[in-house]
Amino acid sequence: MAMPTAAPAAAAPKADPNAPAYILRDATAPAVLTGTEHDIDLPIIEKDITVAAGFVVHAWTFGGTVPGPVIRVHLGDIVHVHITNQGSMSHTMDFHASQTAMNHQMVEIKPGATFTYTFTAAYAGVWMYHCGMAPALLHIANGMFGMVIVEPKGGLAKVDNEIALVQSEWYLGAQGQPADYAKANQTAPAPDFVVFNGIANQYKDNPIPVKTGGRTRIFVLNAGPNEDSSFHVVGTIFDTVIKEGIELRRGNAGGWGSQAVDLAPAQSTIIELTPTEDGMFPFVTHAFNFVTHGAIGILMAGDGNPLN
Repeated sequence: MAMPTAAPAAAAPKADPNAPAYILRDATAPAVLTGTEHDIDLPIIEKDITVAAGFVVHAWTFGGTVPGPVIRVHLGDIVHVHITNQGSMSHTMDFHASQTAMNHQMVEIKPGATFTYTFTAAYAGVWMYHCGMAPALLHIANGMFGMVIVEPKGGLAKVDNEIALVQSEWYLGAQGQPADYAKANQTAPAPDFVVFNGIANQYKDNPIPVKTGGRTRIFVLNAGPNEDSSFHVVGTIFDTVIKEGIELRRGNAGGWGSQAVDLAPAQSTIIELTPTEDGMFPFVTHAFNFVTHGAIGILMAGDGNPLN
């Protein structure tokens, strides 16, 4: 794909009152796949997606959603991802959970072509996958990213709730058009929306239920493409944090906890917490200029009312 020609960044379009309502993304983390070898179909699909009330983007997607499907496997599993390009332009694939040369499997997949990307999940963690076709910034900004969870040796302990959240940004062009490359490419980018799981405010409008006094585990990936995240859940303390392989353990001798986890683009974390009472517990990036642009959701413990 040729690099876009230089152009002034687009102004934000006006909300269209006739735009379709957004489709709520289920934030529940999927179960780990059974077995030790997996075949996963991940077609490249172009489609219109409502990313906030009144705003539609013609997104490029893996599997028809932004972000793409969460893939969850065990350490040591072999993963075959079958990618069919149903779109109108070339794309590539980059799995951060893999170890492979750029000129081996990160190959151009032309419209109509199919390619199988194979990797062994050799390291535990939460990993990003994305299109790397030049300019990678545009392809990620237009929706081509997702999460891989690789469980560690022995797996993860059972908890009451598991949630998967991907933070990302939208740089809007005209209504119904792809993201605006010039806007995303600014050295001081100003996204129109910063979102969890592709859609502004969706979990503010539709709080995620969790168990009061129970264990909640959240897998968080910052897909960017540009902005950092400071992931925080208001009214809670993280007693367990695994960030890029570095672990804060629950019940540690010093009694240490965590209030927020800083994530640069492509970094991830697994956090655990326990809501201590019924109520509403907002999750945000603690860069509050982005909260007002859609980067907020709510965990609803119990019936949401602490006074009952």
